[in-house]
Amino acid sequence: MSFETIRLERMGPVAKIVLDRPDRLNAMPPSMAIEIGDALAQIGDARAVLLTGEGRAFCSGADLAAQGERSIAGGAGSYKALTEAYNPLIQKMARLAVPVVVAVNGAAAGIGCSLALTGDFVLAAKSAYFLQAFVNIGLVPDGGASWVIARLVGKARATQMMMLGERIGAEQAADWGLIYKAVDDDLLADEALALATRLANGPTVAIGTMRRNIALALESDLATALMVEAEGQRQAGDSTDAAEGVQAFMEKRKAQFTGQ
Repeated sequence: MSFETIRLERMGPVAKIVLDRPDRLNAMPPSMAIEIGDALAQIGDARAVLLTGEGRAFCSGADLAAQGERSIAGGAGSYKALTEAYNPLIQKMARLAVPVVVAVNGAAAGIGCSLALTGDFVLAAKSAYFLQAFVNIGLVPDGGASWVIARLVGKARATQMMMLGERIGAEQAADWGLIYKAVDDDLLADEALALATRLANGPTVAIGTMRRNIALALESDLATALMVEAEGQRQAGDSTDAAEGVQAFMEKRKAQFTGQ
């Protein structure tokens, strides 16, 4: 399938999705969100996803200037775009069985910020920033921002981001725990790909289970988390990679995982 607003590339075991509207700073109309979701359904046997943006920005937010079918003007338009395009994409990202690395180059604003924070590892160029600018135009954060940012950095900092609408630079975001790491601009692409490749070469069943367990732990009590871990351990323990990992440990060699 060909895409109009993104690119899907295969880099060994890594599926790379590139937001590709650099002339619009990768502003996201509903059609882009739908295309990203379609791309996720086409990653095949890829064992990790790398998400980034083309040009000077990761994503400058929803495309407020879009016209016709892409328009999200007004409350009804925004609600339709969220429920039919943006929210389903965030849920698809959350349900993936493989790890996600996000490389943030430039602005990650609005829905672009929400999308970036779906990553398991978010790396940002030191010149990049995260922005919840909704208050500046009389709107409210969406795309799961209220849920994820408060859980990542706490109520006070989430309130700061949302009610003051100020830019949070990459290094500050890393200090807060909003993202994994801030890196020099010229190293971002290589570091992100290296990390995605490292994850893709790991025990895919176990990593996918970890991803699910972490998400569930945010919503459950200790007893539930313990049972979820036990079920996950049973699934991972029956995998080929677990058998290989134990054998490699006994033989004092590096394990060669196949994702099975």
